[in-house]
Amino acid sequence: MTRQVIPRALLASLLGTALAATACSAPGSGPREKAPAPRASTTSAPATNPPATKPPALTTAQAQAALITEADLGEPWAPTQGAATWRDAFLKATATQPDCGRLLDALYTDELLGAPARAAVGLDDGWDEAQLRHQVTARPPAELDRALTWLGALPQKCGRFTATSSRATQLSVTVDEITLPEVGDARQGLLVTVSEESEGEWVTLTVLAAAVRVGEDAFTVTTGGLGEVPPEALEAALHLGAQRLAEVRRQGRVQV
Repeated sequence: MTRQVIPRALLASLLGTALAATACSAPGSGPREKAPAPRASTTSAPATNPPATKPPALTTAQAQAALITEADLGEPWAPTQGAATWRDAFLKATATQPDCGRLLDALYTDELLGAPARAAVGLDDGWDEAQLRHQVTARPPAELDRALTWLGALPQKCGRFTATSSRATQLSVTVDEITLPEVGDARQGLLVTVSEESEGEWVTLTVLAAAVRVGEDAFTVTTGGLGEVPPEALEAALHLGAQRLAEVRRQGRVQV
């Protein structure tokens, strides 16, 4: 199967191979002293660890404080003026494969991790007419990891498929994995392209989507458009988003 060719700029910023270094140490080989004879056990009850306490959820104010702003990305990013028209045209679609249809639904509803956001911000790129959305959510780590695993399997399950738009037109969709900066505790990134033939020419929507778990919390960043989609905005949002979410958690969480 022919894979999606990813632009050179995207390769340079997001598709670098992560190298992991491992270290090991050998145990000491010197003589060991003879262990003392065991003493008679006492009748005291064995020590028990206190039950684990579930961390309280982020408040809405804390989640809001973890969001990036247009000032973080600089020109040409500005507060969004509303949902782009390409969302309905290219993402409001159905597919015969359940996982592929679920992906389109998740991108359309901005619920990449399967749950509504605790806080969200939308930004518009006035030069390339791209849109970026940063969301903070709070779900149990096990649920978050299952969602990340599902996202990671999509390039194999939905590498290339056909969808039907809400206008009953045929869409050609490709899904590729992208390697994200090593932020947070777990992460997954996708490059999704949705193309439609119109009057003999192909029009293509490009979407970069990323989900990151930071401890008990998580955030997503999606950026897309019909023209140039600057990958450096995604990378900056991932670094800043992870730093701010971790800082909010360090400053303290309150029970809601």
